[in-house]
Amino acid sequence: MDNRANQKIDARKPSRLWESIKKAYVRFLKIRGTPREIALGFALGIFVAMSPTMGFQMAIAIPIAAMLKWNKIAAVMAVWVSNPFTAPFIYGPTYFVGAKIMGLSLGLNAADAASGSTMLAFAEKAPKIFGAMTLGGVVLGLPLAVISYYLAYYTIEKYRTDIKAKIVEKKEQLAEKKRKRRENKARKKKKKKNKARRR
Repeated sequence: MDNRANQKIDARKPSRLWESIKKAYVRFLKIRGTPREIALGFALGIFVAMSPTMGFQMAIAIPIAAMLKWNKIAAVMAVWVSNPFTAPFIYGPTYFVGAKIMGLSLGLNAADAASGSTMLAFAEKAPKIFGAMTLGGVVLGLPLAVISYYLAYYTIEKYRTDIKAKIVEKKEQLAEKKRKRRENKARKKKKKKNKARRR
């Protein structure tokens, strides 16, 4: 019984994740502001998300977005691309790229691990690791920010254009209904007048 219940719960997790992604997407589309401001805020958030500053990224993105008059909500939403679940997929490549550029070889060897000095070796190399991740974050973050700007701008512009088209279509439908009602009323009046004349 427990296994079946666990399987049902596990089966629901992807659908819940998908639903939360959909909700976030809809919220993103409904953010107030010009498409340019929103797209710039989103790009800023993506750029900051690539930096090794998890836990402080919102505190970094919001003041910069406010100072540049870009959309703060879009920046915060984009920052959440970097979270405990996605961190290995973000920080691994940023470290690798940064270390390659800096010419670092920072892997811990077996001797460090065997001697129990792994944490000490890691602590000594932490500033270089952070520097490599920062450099890699900038190198990978800039093109991703540019791409995300254009994707966000296009998505918002298309969404708003579609909504405007739907509003125009509804107005036209309402106008057509009103016109038909007027025509029907006019016909009824004519019929009544014709009947009155015949009498």
